[in-house]
Amino acid sequence: MKSTWRDPSEKTLAWLLLTPAFALIALVVVYPVGKLIYNSFFQSTGFVGWQNYADALQDKEFWEAMFNTLGITLITVPGALLVGLVFAMLANLPFKRKWPVRLALLLPWALPLSFCGLIFAWFFHTDYGIVNDVLRMAGLQEPTMWLLRPGWAFAAICLTIIWKTSSFMALILLAGLQMIPRSLYEAAEVDGATPWQQFWQITLPLLVPSMVVALIFRTLTALQTFDIPYTMTKGGPGSATQTLAMLIHKTTVDYLDLGYGSTLAVLMFVMSLLVTGVYLKHVGRAA
Repeated sequence: MKSTWRDPSEKTLAWLLLTPAFALIALVVVYPVGKLIYNSFFQSTGFVGWQNYADALQDKEFWEAMFNTLGITLITVPGALLVGLVFAMLANLPFKRKWPVRLALLLPWALPLSFCGLIFAWFFHTDYGIVNDVLRMAGLQEPTMWLLRPGWAFAAICLTIIWKTSSFMALILLAGLQMIPRSLYEAAEVDGATPWQQFWQITLPLLVPSMVVALIFRTLTALQTFDIPYTMTKGGPGSATQTLAMLIHKTTVDYLDLGYGSTLAVLMFVMSLLVTGVYLKHVGRAA
């Protein structure tokens, strides 16, 4: 009788093929997350148990960074979805040459996040920014300190993130639009449906699965926002635009507090898992 290794069954073959993937996931995901959780129970003085988590829940800076992160998420994710939907609809129009439109969608997505932050920091600069120059030409003589006032700085960061991430949403939604059969629109036209009715009755319902995928990916990256606020304001003025990822960076890199920084990272990881679970349970079920 031939050995199992020379003539494996389907189940054995499946395990043999999946083992390298499981090993890779364990190496790059399971071990780092496990090490992060392990470090969160320690300080420089040794094992402290749940003390780091208790300190985090009483830390005003943590809650401020958390609210900033949630605010950026609640503003930029729907904003990027709406702008991306408009861009996807435009890109799906029957142009003779579609590559310029597709290239315009790819450019913001291809630019590095820190580069986008630096560009928009220059746009919103008080003295030589292009935004204030346009306002001066419009008759507003008093320059606005966009990045030096908490409300304006937060709005500028959100606008930058929406510009950057809307192209990613548009690419996913464009793929979903191209999967919708043209015959549905032809049948609707025969029945006398207007373009607006076609959008609400055909396009939007069939685009929901693509929207769910785009929302999950965009929400997870929004909760981890770091590059754009860091390059635009460094979290200022004060800590008005500091996100949770920026607080983790400051705690671990600047203050060298690995234990407390790991605790903050675990809390952000748990928050990401909860948000993903909500999407998959409620929004995904509707899709």
